[in-house]
Amino acid sequence: MITRFFTRMTIALWVAGLCCCNFITLPPAPEPSSALIRKNTVAHYTPQRPPEVQVWMLADKLHTGMVFPYDWLLESGFVPPENFPACKYVTFSWGDRNAYVNQRWLSPTEVFYAIFLPSPAVMECIPIHWNVVEVSPHQQIWMKSIPRERGPYVASFLNHCTIPDDKGLPTVAGSSSWGKGVLLNSPQSYYFPRICNVWTGQALEACGADINPVMSIHRDLLVMEIEGNGFSQVWDGSGKR
Repeated sequence: MITRFFTRMTIALWVAGLCCCNFITLPPAPEPSSALIRKNTVAHYTPQRPPEVQVWMLADKLHTGMVFPYDWLLESGFVPPENFPACKYVTFSWGDRNAYVNQRWLSPTEVFYAIFLPSPAVMECIPIHWNVVEVSPHQQIWMKSIPRERGPYVASFLNHCTIPDDKGLPTVAGSSSWGKGVLLNSPQSYYFPRICNVWTGQALEACGADINPVMSIHRDLLVMEIEGNGFSQVWDGSGKR
């Protein structure tokens, strides 16, 4: 009886919270330091550091994630986990810790708890050494060139999604679902409607996009949002090269 009462109370609070965008989105990331912002101004651009960088959104039928140039993230203040390999790009996504760690379909009970009750989350980070389309030929891919100066905001958001250890480095929860990456413990909780696509929407906002949180709940709606922000589809997910 007590368990049933608290479950009903939790669901009631969840329904009431749907009216609040703060319930949908992760808490906002802190503003990047003024030093990092100054470092990424036009005055510091060179042929090796052009004024724009390319970023990508990956999507399958339900799930979305982002890909960023790794050197851009590092110069912008991103803190990688210990021993993370040097690479060309890093793909990021976020979601329920149990689903990522176990790398299997959840049981009905696990699905209920993952969707309707706040559960631990992780951010997946996977190093990429080749072109994005070559690495992810079975996913639909959108791309846009954005101002390099958005780097500190992207780095701040990514750092905001990790739990640091006593050395200030992100704590690792396990290995990534593919590739030679890692799962990083996240301080934010996962539940519906705060799901992977909402996380992707906030990462896009850090890139300078204008994303409606409600429209980021479903991947098809999020695609409409990013195309309205100038992202173009560069790969159809057919897997054929």
